[in-house]
Amino acid sequence: MAAAPDFRPEVLREYALLADGERGALIGPRGDIVWMCAPRWDSDAVFSTLIGGAGAYAVSPADPWYVWGGYYEEATLIWHSRWMTSSGAIECREALAFPGDPHTAVVLRRVQAVDGPAEVRVLLDPRGGFGRQSLSRLSCDDGVWTGRVGPLYLRWSGAGTAREDGGVLTCTLTVPDSSYHDLVLELSDRPLSPHPMTAPQAWEATEHHWRRSVPELGATIGRRDAQHAYAVLRGLTSTSGGMVAAVTTSLPERAEAGRNYDYRYTWIRDQCYAAQAVAADGPHPLLDDAVAFIAERVLDDGPSLRPAYTVTGGQVPDMHKLPHVRGYPGGGNRAGNGINDQFQLDAFGEALLLFAAAARHDRLGTEHWRAVETTVDAIGKRRDEPDTGVWELDAEHWAHSRLICAAGLRAVAKAGATTAQAASWTALADAIVAETTRDCLHPSGRWQRSPSDTEVDAALLLPALRGAVPADDPRSVATLDAVREELTQDGYVYRFRHDQRPLYEAEGAFLLCGFFTALATHQQGWEIEARAWFERNRAACGPAGLYSEEYDVNQRQLRGNIPQAFVHALMLEAACRLARPGTS
Repeated sequence: MAAAPDFRPEVLREYALLADGERGALIGPRGDIVWMCAPRWDSDAVFSTLIGGAGAYAVSPADPWYVWGGYYEEATLIWHSRWMTSSGAIECREALAFPGDPHTAVVLRRVQAVDGPAEVRVLLDPRGGFGRQSLSRLSCDDGVWTGRVGPLYLRWSGAGTAREDGGVLTCTLTVPDSSYHDLVLELSDRPLSPHPMTAPQAWEATEHHWRRSVPELGATIGRRDAQHAYAVLRGLTSTSGGMVAAVTTSLPERAEAGRNYDYRYTWIRDQCYAAQAVAADGPHPLLDDAVAFIAERVLDDGPSLRPAYTVTGGQVPDMHKLPHVRGYPGGGNRAGNGINDQFQLDAFGEALLLFAAAARHDRLGTEHWRAVETTVDAIGKRRDEPDTGVWELDAEHWAHSRLICAAGLRAVAKAGATTAQAASWTALADAIVAETTRDCLHPSGRWQRSPSDTEVDAALLLPALRGAVPADDPRSVATLDAVREELTQDGYVYRFRHDQRPLYEAEGAFLLCGFFTALATHQQGWEIEARAWFERNRAACGPAGLYSEEYDVNQRQLRGNIPQAFVHALMLEAACRLARPGTS
């Protein structure tokens, strides 16, 4: 069996996601789990081969002559790795026990001999601290291994025949035709219970909770993919209500461009996007999770609301380099994020849009209305300040940020505010739109990015989509025309033009913006074009149906951290809204 460091990184489209709400894992085509942080999303990784660290957990066919495939059980994050070998078909059913415990990760793996007997090689090489801490204090009692990985407690059941060599456990399993064999790995920051978790019990609970957690959804297009998007969003959402923006850190958006970030935290904007997408179908639990988490952050921090938090509501750690990590090819080795020094005005507008969506479904309580009032007050106090905006750039008076605040004010004014509040909030929205029109209306009649930046930006499709201005307003129509004319290529959409180079040379297509464009053309009643934008961007994923932030049009590859929650959110929203007539 190859040593763990020989599990080289794959292109991102080849990975599948396992997630339980408290942590996530990426698994590659050789049955190699090469990324997982434990016990929580932003903890140190115990499997970090993906980004050039150490540590992996692999179940691979013993016969090296095989082809790989895989699929999710419908509306779950239960994955089946599937290999067709020269002697038959093997599957490995994979999941994190769901719902997850904040302190304990449970990795379930069931080797299934589908066609003929199955022989697989198993390797367990956990390395705490992004590869610095090897497995230690190992012992095997009645076929169950126990040990420590740095501060974590480990227990591994189902591999009693494994041999230990330098802190790495390996074995070969032979499974008779039409039979299966279970492996259960537990990792915890607390001493484990005296009795190992039984695989049948864990699988039954996981299946049951996934069935309860992902709704059927109403009228949608691409129903299976829409449900899968919801499942991904559920898998990224903690019991705290916070949803991480992505599972990974340091995966490059552009090779050697220095754009490698850590997205294992909850961005206010991203979670609002996700909850509004969910609300487009109905008052599902992810809507309530978002309202609870974001209302608490607003009430705690008011005008000082940060752009992002840990899933427990804490401060995101500052950016720092990871020792002993080479980085994904073309990328870096960073953890933490520089978000704490930023002010993002549009987060207040998105919070109001979230609260309004919840109110329309009668899901907003008295405490949440206090958060609405606090958010409105924050907009009033800070709307004239420059901010870093939706794309986290230099501080400017970004048109998008201000117009999204106007959209949020209009939405909550219509969603249960008192008569006096509605009048006041609508007047504030009118004033913001008027001010933005004075300094950010391009001579061509469209919105421009800021008073000093006359370019078009795909984010400026959102003000019409969210109701800052009507869809048939000349400014809305002109902006959509400009995005279609200046920021698209081969059915994909870019955020903005960086310089005079061809769009694809500056960065990848932004899948989020592709779904914005699908929604904007649908809003105009251009149904066939809307479907074309939707289908083109829906297909920009790998076999596991996961989206990253960007898509390299030339190489047809995913770029950036994966899975990117806000792309799945807008895919879900577009699937719901495009199933109904446009509103323009």
